[in-house]
Amino acid sequence: MNPRVAAVEVIDFHRLLVTFKNQEQRVFDVSEYLDLPVFQHLRDSPNFYNVHVKHGTIVWANEIDLCPVRFI
Repeated sequence: MNPRVAAVEVIDFHRLLVTFKNQEQRVFDVSEYLDLPVFQHLRDSPNFYNVHVKHGTIVWANEIDLCPVRFI
């Protein structure tokens, strides 16, 4: 079963605190993904801070998202 995200907050630039529906929390460092073309506009941008939860995963503008399985 895939974990479902309940909440996300930016800890600092490129790191997120992810809270799952079962109340477990994980710190996730996004920096390793920021060289991938789809994520590059988040690298040095305030857009990184506009992260939110949608359908149990974390999402940024332009439908950029990360599968919750990556967080565990």
